[in-house]
Amino acid sequence: MEMTNAQRLILSNQYYLMSQMDPENAQKYKRLQTIVERGYVLQMRELNKDFGCLEDQECREIIDIMEMYHAMQESNNMLEDHERKDVDQRRLQFLGFDCGTECRLVHYVRFLVDSEGLYPQFSRGEHNFNAQTPMLEKYRRMLTVWRKCPRQYHLCQNELKQIFNA
Repeated sequence: MEMTNAQRLILSNQYYLMSQMDPENAQKYKRLQTIVERGYVLQMRELNKDFGCLEDQECREIIDIMEMYHAMQESNNMLEDHERKDVDQRRLQFLGFDCGTECRLVHYVRFLVDSEGLYPQFSRGEHNFNAQTPMLEKYRRMLTVWRKCPRQYHLCQNELKQIFNA
C-alpha cells in the first residue's frame, strides 16, 4: 500500500484515536499505528485486506451470478407442480462465496443485500452468505450455461438441471 507521509500521519492519528475509544482493541490499534508510522511495508500489506478493492468487472460478475439465481428461483416458481418435483429445490438457494478464499466477494454480497436492499428473497442461511467452500469457478460455469438459454427468466426444468450441473 503506497501512502504519502501526510496520509500515514492521518492514518496513524486515526489508529491512536481508535485505541483511546476502544480500549478492548487498543493493542491492535497501537500495533497498526506503529506499522503505519514507521512504514513497515511488509506489515502494511496487512492493511490491504481491510482496504481491498473489487474492480467494476468483478462487481458486475457477482451481480450477474445473483441475477442468475434470481432468474432460476423465479423460473422455478412458474413451473407446474409436477415439473417442480424434478428440480432439486435446495440447489436454487444462493449460498454465497467462501469467506476463507473469496472474502471480498462475501462482503460484496452482504453489502448488496444489506445496504443496497437487493435480492431480499435470498436466504442468508446460517453462515450469512459464507458457503465455506470456493464457489466462484462453479458459478462461472453456471453463468456460461445460463447465458446460452434463450429465455433466461423463463427456464424449464431441463435448463435448470443443466445450469446446476455445469
